[in-house]
Amino acid sequence: MPDEAEDEWSTRDRAGDGAPRVIVIGAGVAGMSTGCYAQMNGMRSRIFEKHVLPGGCCTAWSRDGYVFDYCIEWLIGTAAGNEANQVWRELGALDGKTITNFEMFNQVVDETGRSVTFYNDPDRLERHLLELSPADARLIRSFCRDLRRFIDIELYPFLTAPALRTVRERAALLRTVLPAFRLFWRTASTPMHAFADRFQDPLLRRAFRNIFFQDPEGFPLLPYLFNMAGAHHNNAGFPQGGSLGLSRSIEERYTSLGGRISYRARVERILVEEGRAVGIELRNGRRYYADHVVSACDGHTTIHGLLEGRFTGPRIDKLYDELLHRPGTLFPAVVSAFVGIRGELGPGRPHSTTYLLAPEDAARLPGALQSSVVVQLRSDYSDGFAPPGRSVVHCTYFSDFGYWKELRAADRKEYREKKRQVADFVRGFLERQLPGVGERIELVDVASPATTRRYTGNHDGSILAWKAFSEADDIAAKLVGKDRMRLPGLRGFSMAGQWVGMGGLIRAASTGRFVVQYLCDELGRGFTASESRGTEPWHPGKLGRLPQLDKWSMRGDTRT
Repeated sequence: MPDEAEDEWSTRDRAGDGAPRVIVIGAGVAGMSTGCYAQMNGMRSRIFEKHVLPGGCCTAWSRDGYVFDYCIEWLIGTAAGNEANQVWRELGALDGKTITNFEMFNQVVDETGRSVTFYNDPDRLERHLLELSPADARLIRSFCRDLRRFIDIELYPFLTAPALRTVRERAALLRTVLPAFRLFWRTASTPMHAFADRFQDPLLRRAFRNIFFQDPEGFPLLPYLFNMAGAHHNNAGFPQGGSLGLSRSIEERYTSLGGRISYRARVERILVEEGRAVGIELRNGRRYYADHVVSACDGHTTIHGLLEGRFTGPRIDKLYDELLHRPGTLFPAVVSAFVGIRGELGPGRPHSTTYLLAPEDAARLPGALQSSVVVQLRSDYSDGFAPPGRSVVHCTYFSDFGYWKELRAADRKEYREKKRQVADFVRGFLERQLPGVGERIELVDVASPATTRRYTGNHDGSILAWKAFSEADDIAAKLVGKDRMRLPGLRGFSMAGQWVGMGGLIRAASTGRFVVQYLCDELGRGFTASESRGTEPWHPGKLGRLPQLDKWSMRGDTRT
């Protein structure tokens, strides 16, 4: 017999208290954020998630005591006193946690061993760059001058949905933007590759493109300056517990508010009657009903799968029938290789380094899109990622989803062989960079873009959906502002997450807040939010039981 809570969702009738019921598809950061704010505003909510863990791409998995943290490299909103941080406090995301801040954003090393370090402090960065290339003094001073100006600007508009901002909120936003309008316009209209190509020094020409670890291609100067300025203020740090730790904390906040997550519950379709979403049907045939349905999962799956392409319009058609298939519109997929190592790696090493590869090295990386690999010393980011006396390193590179998808579908043995090829490369490469480490490697665990697609459902394995500062970015902004995150001709339904709010965890979290604000406005009730009161210190045990994504991994002995 179904329990009382189950029966409440199996009928079309509301509970006795008359509270609106909200079903959320997907327990990623956006989905759980939606659930939290729904609960804060007197609604009953329930989240259905196909995986066994919360977080979507904001996740981790384990093997032999190592924790492989997949998502966060820096998190906007880790310092107090700004709107991004307020969202995280409301969601309990940082409860009881320490924050690790680094003095540098990234280091870039070329094939000869020359390196450039992108310090977050503009004065130190300027001195360092001038020492490397006095001939590029004008460009160096220009970049660092802009960084200083961004440091003086605080712009984190994540609290109120665009269409609901009050006159006072709009005026406050204008007071921040107008004095710096020319700065925003110039840095948003100057492509990084065009700026970098003006350097005389060949290392700087390549290194500036890789401040964000690898070249996202098409980004202007603005996001680099914005994020480095955030890091300068310790507002782009790394939270204790990492990616899954963030997700677990939001999950704990959601359930403490009375919400419920059903795992291993794959939604097959959204039930629609007379132009209104009324519930969902799971793959096992069970149906659940609600007054409002929010999809916080993959956009293409939502539009053309769960809703069978019945509710579209010019903006949706542009995104999902044209731009989705245009090269360079989606943020690239990645190959991740996690390396478990006996012993410590020693102090004084950069936490993150992009190595620019010689052609012969780049050719050894299956499906690689660029001639570079990123090496991050994840043991330096947070405690609990490696067993005592051991270290974990995360190596990544942008990779072609189609390559891995076709390989896995056509020949599983060859697919595993290519993953082994990645592991072999990483083992040899780390030995060259850190002599003696090769013999201490205990295992290498490789996740391909096909792995990302399998476990998160993200289209083409993209980790951040639409690429920012693109045509898709402009259209997605209109979905949030003008369309209020709704689809044409469909009532009782909203979308949340990176497919409407663009990539980045704070953007995903804010879309959950926006959805509930729009819903409250529709219902004629005021929106409210409260901060979490959680104070228990974070500890690795809060991650819970972690799965292994695959049975295969490359052990220290390549014969096993």
